[in-house]
Amino acid sequence: MPGLLGKKIGMSNIFSADGNRIPVTVIEVGPCTVLQIRTAEKNGYAALQLGFGVKKRNVKKPAAGFYAKLNLEAAVTVKEFDFNGADYKVGDQIKVDIFTEGEKIKVRGLSKGKGFQGVMRRHGFGGVGGTTHGQSDRLRAPGSIGASSYPSRVFKGQRMAGRMGYDNITVHNLQVVKVVSEKNILLVKGAIPGSVNSIVELYKK
Repeated sequence: MPGLLGKKIGMSNIFSADGNRIPVTVIEVGPCTVLQIRTAEKNGYAALQLGFGVKKRNVKKPAAGFYAKLNLEAAVTVKEFDFNGADYKVGDQIKVDIFTEGEKIKVRGLSKGKGFQGVMRRHGFGGVGGTTHGQSDRLRAPGSIGASSYPSRVFKGQRMAGRMGYDNITVHNLQVVKVVSEKNILLVKGAIPGSVNSIVELYKK
């Protein structure tokens, strides 16, 4: 499935021709540079390895040698996309204009990290006992986590406190509202995963 890498700029809203307000996410998409070309004959599958952004420092020596051989700047993020039948060569740039207004795409990114959270925020628990049964210090506690004599253990998957967020999330059927080719900007209806300035993957349907 063809796609590109981009950076989430933030959320805004625009107005349609009939005056309706449309909430949109502003994404800086590409330009992505072709770094390698995977072919069915050589690699067993067809794809393009794309790089997004320019990495100014902390480039590892093997990566620096790879980019020096290609005579390209080091990329911040590298990802492979399926571009079957596409006529590209190493060094070409693929821009936001592969997307068209009105089409549906899917966006994948890392959700915001929330850190270590309790059961009320993480799972929506109601707390133990409320305030009417002498539970003065147990309002946000998880309560019992298992039986006693049998099976004398906590079941796998028991909902408890723990790390929340920073998961790979994919949102399907997001509509492209506007493509601003000269600024490499894509406006997508609704929200996408990730914090501001996070890297996201955009896929054509």
